[in-house]
Amino acid sequence: MIILLLKTMRPKQWAKNVFVFTALVFDRKLLNLTAFLTTLAGAAIFSLIASAVYIFNDIADSESDKQHPTKKDRPIASGKLPLGAAWAAAIILLLIALPLAFLLDPAFLSICLVYFVLNMLYSVKLKHIPLIDVLVLASFYLLRVISGTTLIDVRRFSPWLYVVTSLFALFIGLGKRRAELVLQYENGGKVRPVLEGYTIELLDQLINIVSGTTIVSYSLYTFSAPNLPDNHSMMLTIPFVLYGIFRYLFLIQAGKGGAPEDIALSDRPLQAAILLWSVVVMLVFYLF
Repeated sequence: MIILLLKTMRPKQWAKNVFVFTALVFDRKLLNLTAFLTTLAGAAIFSLIASAVYIFNDIADSESDKQHPTKKDRPIASGKLPLGAAWAAAIILLLIALPLAFLLDPAFLSICLVYFVLNMLYSVKLKHIPLIDVLVLASFYLLRVISGTTLIDVRRFSPWLYVVTSLFALFIGLGKRRAELVLQYENGGKVRPVLEGYTIELLDQLINIVSGTTIVSYSLYTFSAPNLPDNHSMMLTIPFVLYGIFRYLFLIQAGKGGAPEDIALSDRPLQAAILLWSVVVMLVFYLF
């Protein structure tokens, strides 16, 4: 039962909560122990709330998941995890996470509540509306970044990072929809009702627009943000962002795309680009 619950909680998805650390890193407070521990606690709380959301989503989607080629094996859809146990686990996670969020900061609790409510609306209605669905998915990443700014005393956090995060998340969401649509064509059945509102051609056009805008926005950030070195050394990170976007485009065009967390945890070239980007960012912010 515990193993099935952990699987339903999607521990791999917790990797997305690295976005909670955005303010900590880009406001140059990573070496501040108090700020680091506070942000780490916030990311852990966000993970608990996200896990509750995944459980509620699996309960709501259990019937449709039974028709999916891979999701049919999920604990709830397969019938291995009783609904009563799933409901109890999700509620307990919320009863633990929300009071802890309030203790960290009331503003952080507010962001967590917005994230949870928006997820519930997405599960019930919004995920069935083309274009709105990917915009809402992108907002989940943005809320993670905003939550991080409530946990520390932010002094010079660039608003460009909100723009870049939103565009990058939208790029990832569109790529995921494209991979799902290809999977639907290959299996000859319906996987997601919302995919009826998309075509491969439309998604490719949207991905091209968003990927180009993401690159431009990030490039503008590297030489216009107020807290960056005057020598514009942050521009050294642009090649790694370019390669990461190009690599993801290559994977989805080659039919190897899918859930972004699965790609990030399995594709070695993409991991190398992320690692090198992170190293250069650390050097720019904390040594230059």
